[in-house]
Amino acid sequence: MQTKVVEISEPLLKEVSRGNEKAFRQLFHDYADYLHTYIWQLTKSKEMAEEVVQDIFLQIWMSRETLSNIRNFRTYLFVISRNHALNALKKLIREKKRHSAWEQTQQPGEEPEDIEAGLSIVEEAIRALPPQQQKAWLLSRKQGKKYHEIAAEMELSRETVKKYIGYATHSIMEYVSRRLDVLLLIALMNLD
Repeated sequence: MQTKVVEISEPLLKEVSRGNEKAFRQLFHDYADYLHTYIWQLTKSKEMAEEVVQDIFLQIWMSRETLSNIRNFRTYLFVISRNHALNALKKLIREKKRHSAWEQTQQPGEEPEDIEAGLSIVEEAIRALPPQQQKAWLLSRKQGKKYHEIAAEMELSRETVKKYIGYATHSIMEYVSRRLDVLLLIALMNLD
């Protein structure tokens, strides 16, 4: 489904750059469907397209102060979207290769020891989140609730819920990455 792209006005970008959430919602409304279609064409994955669109708009919101310096927002949006989608595809390929290599090292019927340790690290990361982010993330990821359902339950705007989940996901990934790097370093140091 192709949707018509609305040309973005400079005043709208200035409002977003000032932190106006209503202007940001308008920006999202104007571009999200079109961007989703564009990314789906690159990735052929609905889930990846949804995730990339969410990440792109989170990135835009996080760096909103720089929007007033952008001369052609549409070009900027599609360039960063294409790059983000390609990076996501590369990451997926790397993960599949790592998983395949790991599977080849496992003996049939053998339970991997590291899964419990990995899950423990993720649980630690979740517990380390600020309470509102933690609640929004758990409602989304563990209970499968949609943003609007979480917003109603937490008495927040949908965009705030989206930001909380984005922040939480980023924090969890950073925490796990740091912990796994330390564990890997310890394991390498213990090799004889």
